[in-house]
Amino acid sequence: MIHIYLDAMGGDNAPRCTVAGAIEILRADKDLKITLGGVSKEIEPLLNGADDVRGRIAIDECTEIITNHDAPVMAIRQKKDAAQVKGMLMVKNGEADGFVSAGSTGATLAGGMFRLGRIDGVERPALAPLLPNGKDFFCLIDCGANVDCLPQYLPQFGVMGAAYIHCVRGIENPRVGLVNIGAESEKGNALVKAAYPLMEQAPFNFVGNVEGRDITGDVADVVVCDGFSGNLILKFMEGVAGTLLGIIKKEMMADTRGKIGGLIAKPAFRRVKKTMDYTEVGGAPLLGVKGVVVKAHGSSNAHAIACAIRQAALMKRKGLVDEIEKEISKQLQP
Repeated sequence: MIHIYLDAMGGDNAPRCTVAGAIEILRADKDLKITLGGVSKEIEPLLNGADDVRGRIAIDECTEIITNHDAPVMAIRQKKDAAQVKGMLMVKNGEADGFVSAGSTGATLAGGMFRLGRIDGVERPALAPLLPNGKDFFCLIDCGANVDCLPQYLPQFGVMGAAYIHCVRGIENPRVGLVNIGAESEKGNALVKAAYPLMEQAPFNFVGNVEGRDITGDVADVVVCDGFSGNLILKFMEGVAGTLLGIIKKEMMADTRGKIGGLIAKPAFRRVKKTMDYTEVGGAPLLGVKGVVVKAHGSSNAHAIACAIRQAALMKRKGLVDEIEKEISKQLQP
């Protein structure tokens, strides 16, 4: 049975949505148990009506909470009774198979680095969300863990992203591309120009540079960039998706003809919305640390939390950490 530790107090809608998400996924996955890290007096009332899964839920009393206002590294070092610290240590000690949080991104990154530690050979762990490309999903790595990068980090991101896509999505020989302002190898800033030849030599299927307009065009299964660019891409995509859906809804409601057409097209729009909805994916795995860690969106609802837990369980079942260790060792071979 897979055991996931969930930061029950992390996120904008915690603990209501975190607990509800845990209940949702437990009802869907009978081979799963969850420890809720948080304040028991706030969690317990939310478990009313969940008797069917209560036997697979444990509560780990945490007297401290790390917020977005805390300095992440100091919080991880000082707030030792917070869920981000206790959960990571349970994963490290083999008492839990994975950790999920919608709380402070910085604290989750710091916890992964300092409590779990990096896989041997990994210089920088990276966040790698799955994003829609019209056909399926692609992996964007890094999306914010490393805003300043050295050229040698990027091929490692490619190795980890390719291992993730192969292991979890089942894509053989995934295509890896490098975000740039042009397709030519000589284009770009100093970072990507220096990284390009390293990407060519790396042990993955490198397909060259990927321009911004092509990122969602199914030209690569793994899209590599520094964390600053990746975070901009991620949030811009979220914003554009929300804006387009809002414009379409507004225009459909503008007159009678639009309302009739909208009613006919409603099932199709629901499918499009589901395809573009980050809550269906779950969260961004932190790749490169010695354990399964998934960072869910801060505004996650219950379904998004359930999907993030499902994602963490799948990563454990597929042996993703072992896969990354194996691929990184290949890259380090002379």
